[in-house]
Amino acid sequence: MTRIDASWLHDAAAQAVIGALASAGGEGCVRFVGGCVRDALLGRAGGDVDLATTLRPEQTIAALAAAGLKAVPTGVEHGTVTAVSDKRPFEITTLRRDVATDGRRAVVAFTDDWTEDAHRRDFRLNALYSDGDGRVFDPVGEGVADARAGRIIFVGDPRRRIAEDHLRILRFFRFFAWFGRDEPDPGGLEACRSMAAGVDRLSAERVSAELMKLLAAPDPASAVRAMEAAGVLTRVLGTPADVRRFEAAARRDADPLVRLSALWPDDRAFVAAAARRLRLPKTAWARLEAAAEPLALDEPTERAARRLVHAVGTRAATDRALKSPAGAAAEVVLRVAGDWTPPALPVGGRDVARLGVPAGPETGAVLRAFEASWAADDFPMDDVPGRLAAAVRAGRGSGR
Repeated sequence: MTRIDASWLHDAAAQAVIGALASAGGEGCVRFVGGCVRDALLGRAGGDVDLATTLRPEQTIAALAAAGLKAVPTGVEHGTVTAVSDKRPFEITTLRRDVATDGRRAVVAFTDDWTEDAHRRDFRLNALYSDGDGRVFDPVGEGVADARAGRIIFVGDPRRRIAEDHLRILRFFRFFAWFGRDEPDPGGLEACRSMAAGVDRLSAERVSAELMKLLAAPDPASAVRAMEAAGVLTRVLGTPADVRRFEAAARRDADPLVRLSALWPDDRAFVAAAARRLRLPKTAWARLEAAAEPLALDEPTERAARRLVHAVGTRAATDRALKSPAGAAAEVVLRVAGDWTPPALPVGGRDVARLGVPAGPETGAVLRAFEASWAADDFPMDDVPGRLAAAVRAGRGSGR
């Protein structure tokens, strides 16, 4: 039998949860499940540690309480209870089978059959279980082999799995980005292509969460190309993507927002609307909107790069450079943005007032004129009063 070793197998908090459930239902009533088992099998550091059990939710809650552990009924209608052990959450779900699905939600019935539970999961490499001693159970029969070979294959009929939850289309590409090798499974890819319209029925939050996880993969290029070929990428983004630009940007930077920006066109209005449609956080869509312009540099010099960084900000200048074609302009902007901090404007409204300019719109006009001249001269700090006086004279001479 395959065995795994992982830090969570020796974790007192996790073992306390295992022990609490085993006390109520016997040692065989609870196993670790899914991603934590898969990641341990592959020698990867995992994230959440989830468990499955034959106990019903009310039995799980009672068992945790008897062991002095907090139980949070996070989704009891679907069999999920969250245990809190040593201040950390462990999601526990009763074995189940689907009774009815609509592509977004499922009505489930509880079961004590591990094989039945495994056959309702999305991919064979995720239908893996482990007991507290690290023994791996593979009810589908191919999960261990798939994980080791980098195969992302649906459990059973791909079309049926997708019909149960259309999010599995995006999960197919996301898991391929993180765990896949060679080419995507042809049967799964064809099912995603033929059922791509199901993505339109998903909530924006679910779509954006999967997209950002996919783009965070070390090398998501193959998965993104497969999404494009299947007609899924355009549905998610709302427009055809520049995949070549994306691939270049993905090689240069691992930030998912830089990679997403490279997929979208340099169109601020479109990007702002698309980011809001995906319900991205306000900070994210503001950053994406600021990046949605071509890298405009008069000449590939540090002086010109400093003017750009000062004008649009370090983050926006960096993002524009990262998604631009490699070349002297992009490199000099990245170098300047990494090494130079734009200086604060050395004058303000009080300085303008001392020169006899009344408070009001004229003050702002003078400051803008000063800033433009100051930036054009590469931000000199010598003779600032004289430069400000020149800006006042120029403003009055223009009739403002």
